[in-house]
Amino acid sequence: MSGRKADSSNNGTASRRRSIKGELMRITTAKRYVPRSGYVLLLLLFVLTQGVLISITGREGQIMIGKTVFYLRDAAGIFSSLGNMCIILIVLLYRKTGFITGMIILFGQFPMMLINIVVRHNYGALPGVFSNIFTLVMVILLFITQRRIDRYQKKVLEQALLDPLTGLPNRYAGREYFNRLIKKGEKFIYVASDINNFKSINDSMGYEVGNRILNEIANRFRELADSGKTGTFNLVAHVSGDEFGFSIQDYSSEEDVLKTIRLFREELERKITIDDFDYYVNSSFGYAEYPTDAKDVETLVSFSSMALHEAKRRGFVKEPLHFQKELLESEQKIETERKIREALDTDAVVCYLQPQFDISHNLRGFEALARIKNKDGSFISPAEFIPVAEKTGIVDRIDMCVFRKAVEFMESAGKAGKTDFTVSVNISVKHLQKNSFMEELRGILDTYDVAPERLEIEITESVMIDSVERALERINEVKKLGIMVAIDDFGTGYSSLSYLHSLPANLLKIDKSFIDEMNTEESNKQYVQSIISIGHVMRLEVISEGVENEDQLDALKEIGCDYIQGFLWGRPMPAEDAKKLI
Repeated sequence: MSGRKADSSNNGTASRRRSIKGELMRITTAKRYVPRSGYVLLLLLFVLTQGVLISITGREGQIMIGKTVFYLRDAAGIFSSLGNMCIILIVLLYRKTGFITGMIILFGQFPMMLINIVVRHNYGALPGVFSNIFTLVMVILLFITQRRIDRYQKKVLEQALLDPLTGLPNRYAGREYFNRLIKKGEKFIYVASDINNFKSINDSMGYEVGNRILNEIANRFRELADSGKTGTFNLVAHVSGDEFGFSIQDYSSEEDVLKTIRLFREELERKITIDDFDYYVNSSFGYAEYPTDAKDVETLVSFSSMALHEAKRRGFVKEPLHFQKELLESEQKIETERKIREALDTDAVVCYLQPQFDISHNLRGFEALARIKNKDGSFISPAEFIPVAEKTGIVDRIDMCVFRKAVEFMESAGKAGKTDFTVSVNISVKHLQKNSFMEELRGILDTYDVAPERLEIEITESVMIDSVERALERINEVKKLGIMVAIDDFGTGYSSLSYLHSLPANLLKIDKSFIDEMNTEESNKQYVQSIISIGHVMRLEVISEGVENEDQLDALKEIGCDYIQGFLWGRPMPAEDAKKLI
């Protein structure tokens, strides 16, 4: 970690020349910038109008515009007005500098005009005098009005950028400031911090005391940042509630960063006395660096918050935690779990159906697959949400949600006169062995008018690993309801063939991984053929998953596979499209 600071001994001095208030003022004025080139251009245009004005004054020449005669002396008023317009624009755009420039120009013209009138008796210059007086009054009024507007805008901007409770910059001001640093390409740290167990103070002592504690902390942070004692520059913001955030700039090493955070922590942990009561608070800290860890403000703040929450989870009160990429995976799993639970609570889990065909391309039925959408309409990969659901113990809710929607689809198709197809639903091993599983199954079958014989439950061969007797008992219960059973992902588990032979299944599913490699070597093809033979010996029908090209299809026809499922003949589809396919 390296910063912009070249000499740490000079850095404290540099920091003391800057303050939170000063940086806030820069934010409020940053968007008023008008290029200096415009100022020069307007001055040149004014000089040009005056040059033309001098050259045509008193001349008797004339020009024809259409059929109208136009005298040159009449153009003097036009160029005089253009010159005055340049002055007004200079004042309007360049505030104080423009006002001073305009006043110098206008007052500088009056002596020349008076000499022209009084000494040379050129009374034709009188309109120019009054035009200048009008412009002078206009410029003064414009400048006074601008000053009032600027003061009002400054007050409004400060109210928009300052937190009303603590007087520190608020979340918006912090974002604006950090965006300015990013535009300048400046390396900096963002530190996220919140007070541990602050809710208990609010609950026990009341919000007034809580607010006074926050005010005291804010004052300490402000004084520390403005004092330059940290050796770095820090902009402190009150983000919300008990959350504070601050930047670290002008650092040269990781030690500078840690030293700065420790000083803020020490200020926070000093005794706070309110109404003769002493309070002691502490905080966890997480931080991330731009551009090493993140390339934009939102990501930087998010990563710092991740590090903060991880520090709290680990019980790190004293030591701050630097964001690490490994935290993303953990955070992503938490976010995925939240999305799964939200989808389940709002019945937003979608049931897609992938068709299954016999080898002659006649429809056998469908496999029902769970799909969960993000807010932008994109799908979360099942490879992402299924492991999370299994680990957090909510996969059974997904199972039953998909099972219910699959049965709803069958009932709807049945009412349309379409009943000659099967729907398969995956059931996790843990869910199958739950005591409540059969009750859940019967509840759905009692609710909908469907033939259980057209339903199929897919289980993996790993169901036999924990308890063969328990697995066989449960599967026999399923079979008694009339529901078929398929062994999914055959060949990827470790169960004994003798166990599988005793399993009362109807269908064997060959895993996609074997189909992918089937035509790469003859031995791979023979392996698939042996699985099909085992299935037939066990009096099971066999279906191959993941069939994606004609070569795979031809090979499966040759070695006697019964059914296929894959992108070659059908991708997973919504229920409406599945009805059309039927």
